[in-house]
This record gives sequence, structure tokens and C-alpha cells, in this order.
Amino acid sequence: MDTDRARELLEAERARLLSIIDAATETTFGEAELERGSDVLDGSDTQPADAPQELYEAEQEQSIIERAQADLGEVQHALGKLDDGTYGLDEETGETIPDERLEARPAARFTVENQKLDEKRAGLPRTEGADPTATAGGGGRLAR
Repeated sequence: MDTDRARELLEAERARLLSIIDAATETTFGEAELERGSDVLDGSDTQPADAPQELYEAEQEQSIIERAQADLGEVQHALGKLDDGTYGLDEETGETIPDERLEARPAARFTVENQKLDEKRAGLPRTEGADPTATAGGGGRLAR
């Protein structure tokens, strides 16, 4: 894949993830809560009847933030590989990762075949016929 195209894809993914992090942070910890130091997660700023729902929502948003931050780390790693000339090479075998995979998953670390082997070795459950480049709900973890 052309390095300019790879950088374009990675920068777009980086911007998307930062937007998700910003939106989820604002939803969970709005400016007013941040200014007064509200502890949404411990329930100190909630009405007793609302506490379980607010806690659930805050935990969901925190999970989204953590996932996006992890994915952002993968993008940063890929940008580093782009800079050092190793972008697009499988990290285990050195094989070239097909452009189609990199278009779908710009931060991919492995070919689809090696990703499957890695998941199998790790004992991760797979859905029969699942697309390893797809993500649940349009978000989720970047392929390794």
C-alpha cells in the first residue's frame, strides 16, 4: 500500500477514535461534573433511585473510552511502523499484508490467516464464517 494512502487511513482512524473518546468523556463526565469533581462512578452525585442506571451508563461509557484508547494505541503503533518502513508487514512472518485488509483495518498487525492462527492459539472463540476484519457494532478492537 502506498505510504500516503496508509497515513491518510491511519490519520482518519485516529481522528475517529479521538472523537469517540471526546464524546464518551463528555457524556460520562460532562463539564459541570468535571468542574465540581463529581464522582459519577461511586454514586455520590446521584439520587438513590437513579444510582443503578447512572452507574450502568457511566460504566458503559468508561468501557467505550477504554476500548477507543486501546484502539488508538494500535493506530499509534501502526504510524510508528509506517515511519520505520515496516508498515504492511505481518509482525510474525514478515509477509506482506494485502492492501484489501489494510484498507479495512489500517492498523492490522497480521494477515488474516495469521490472525486466525493467533486467535486459535489463544483459544478465542470464533463465529463460523465471521469476517476477522469486521468489528462488532462498527467499533471494537482493531485487528492485530
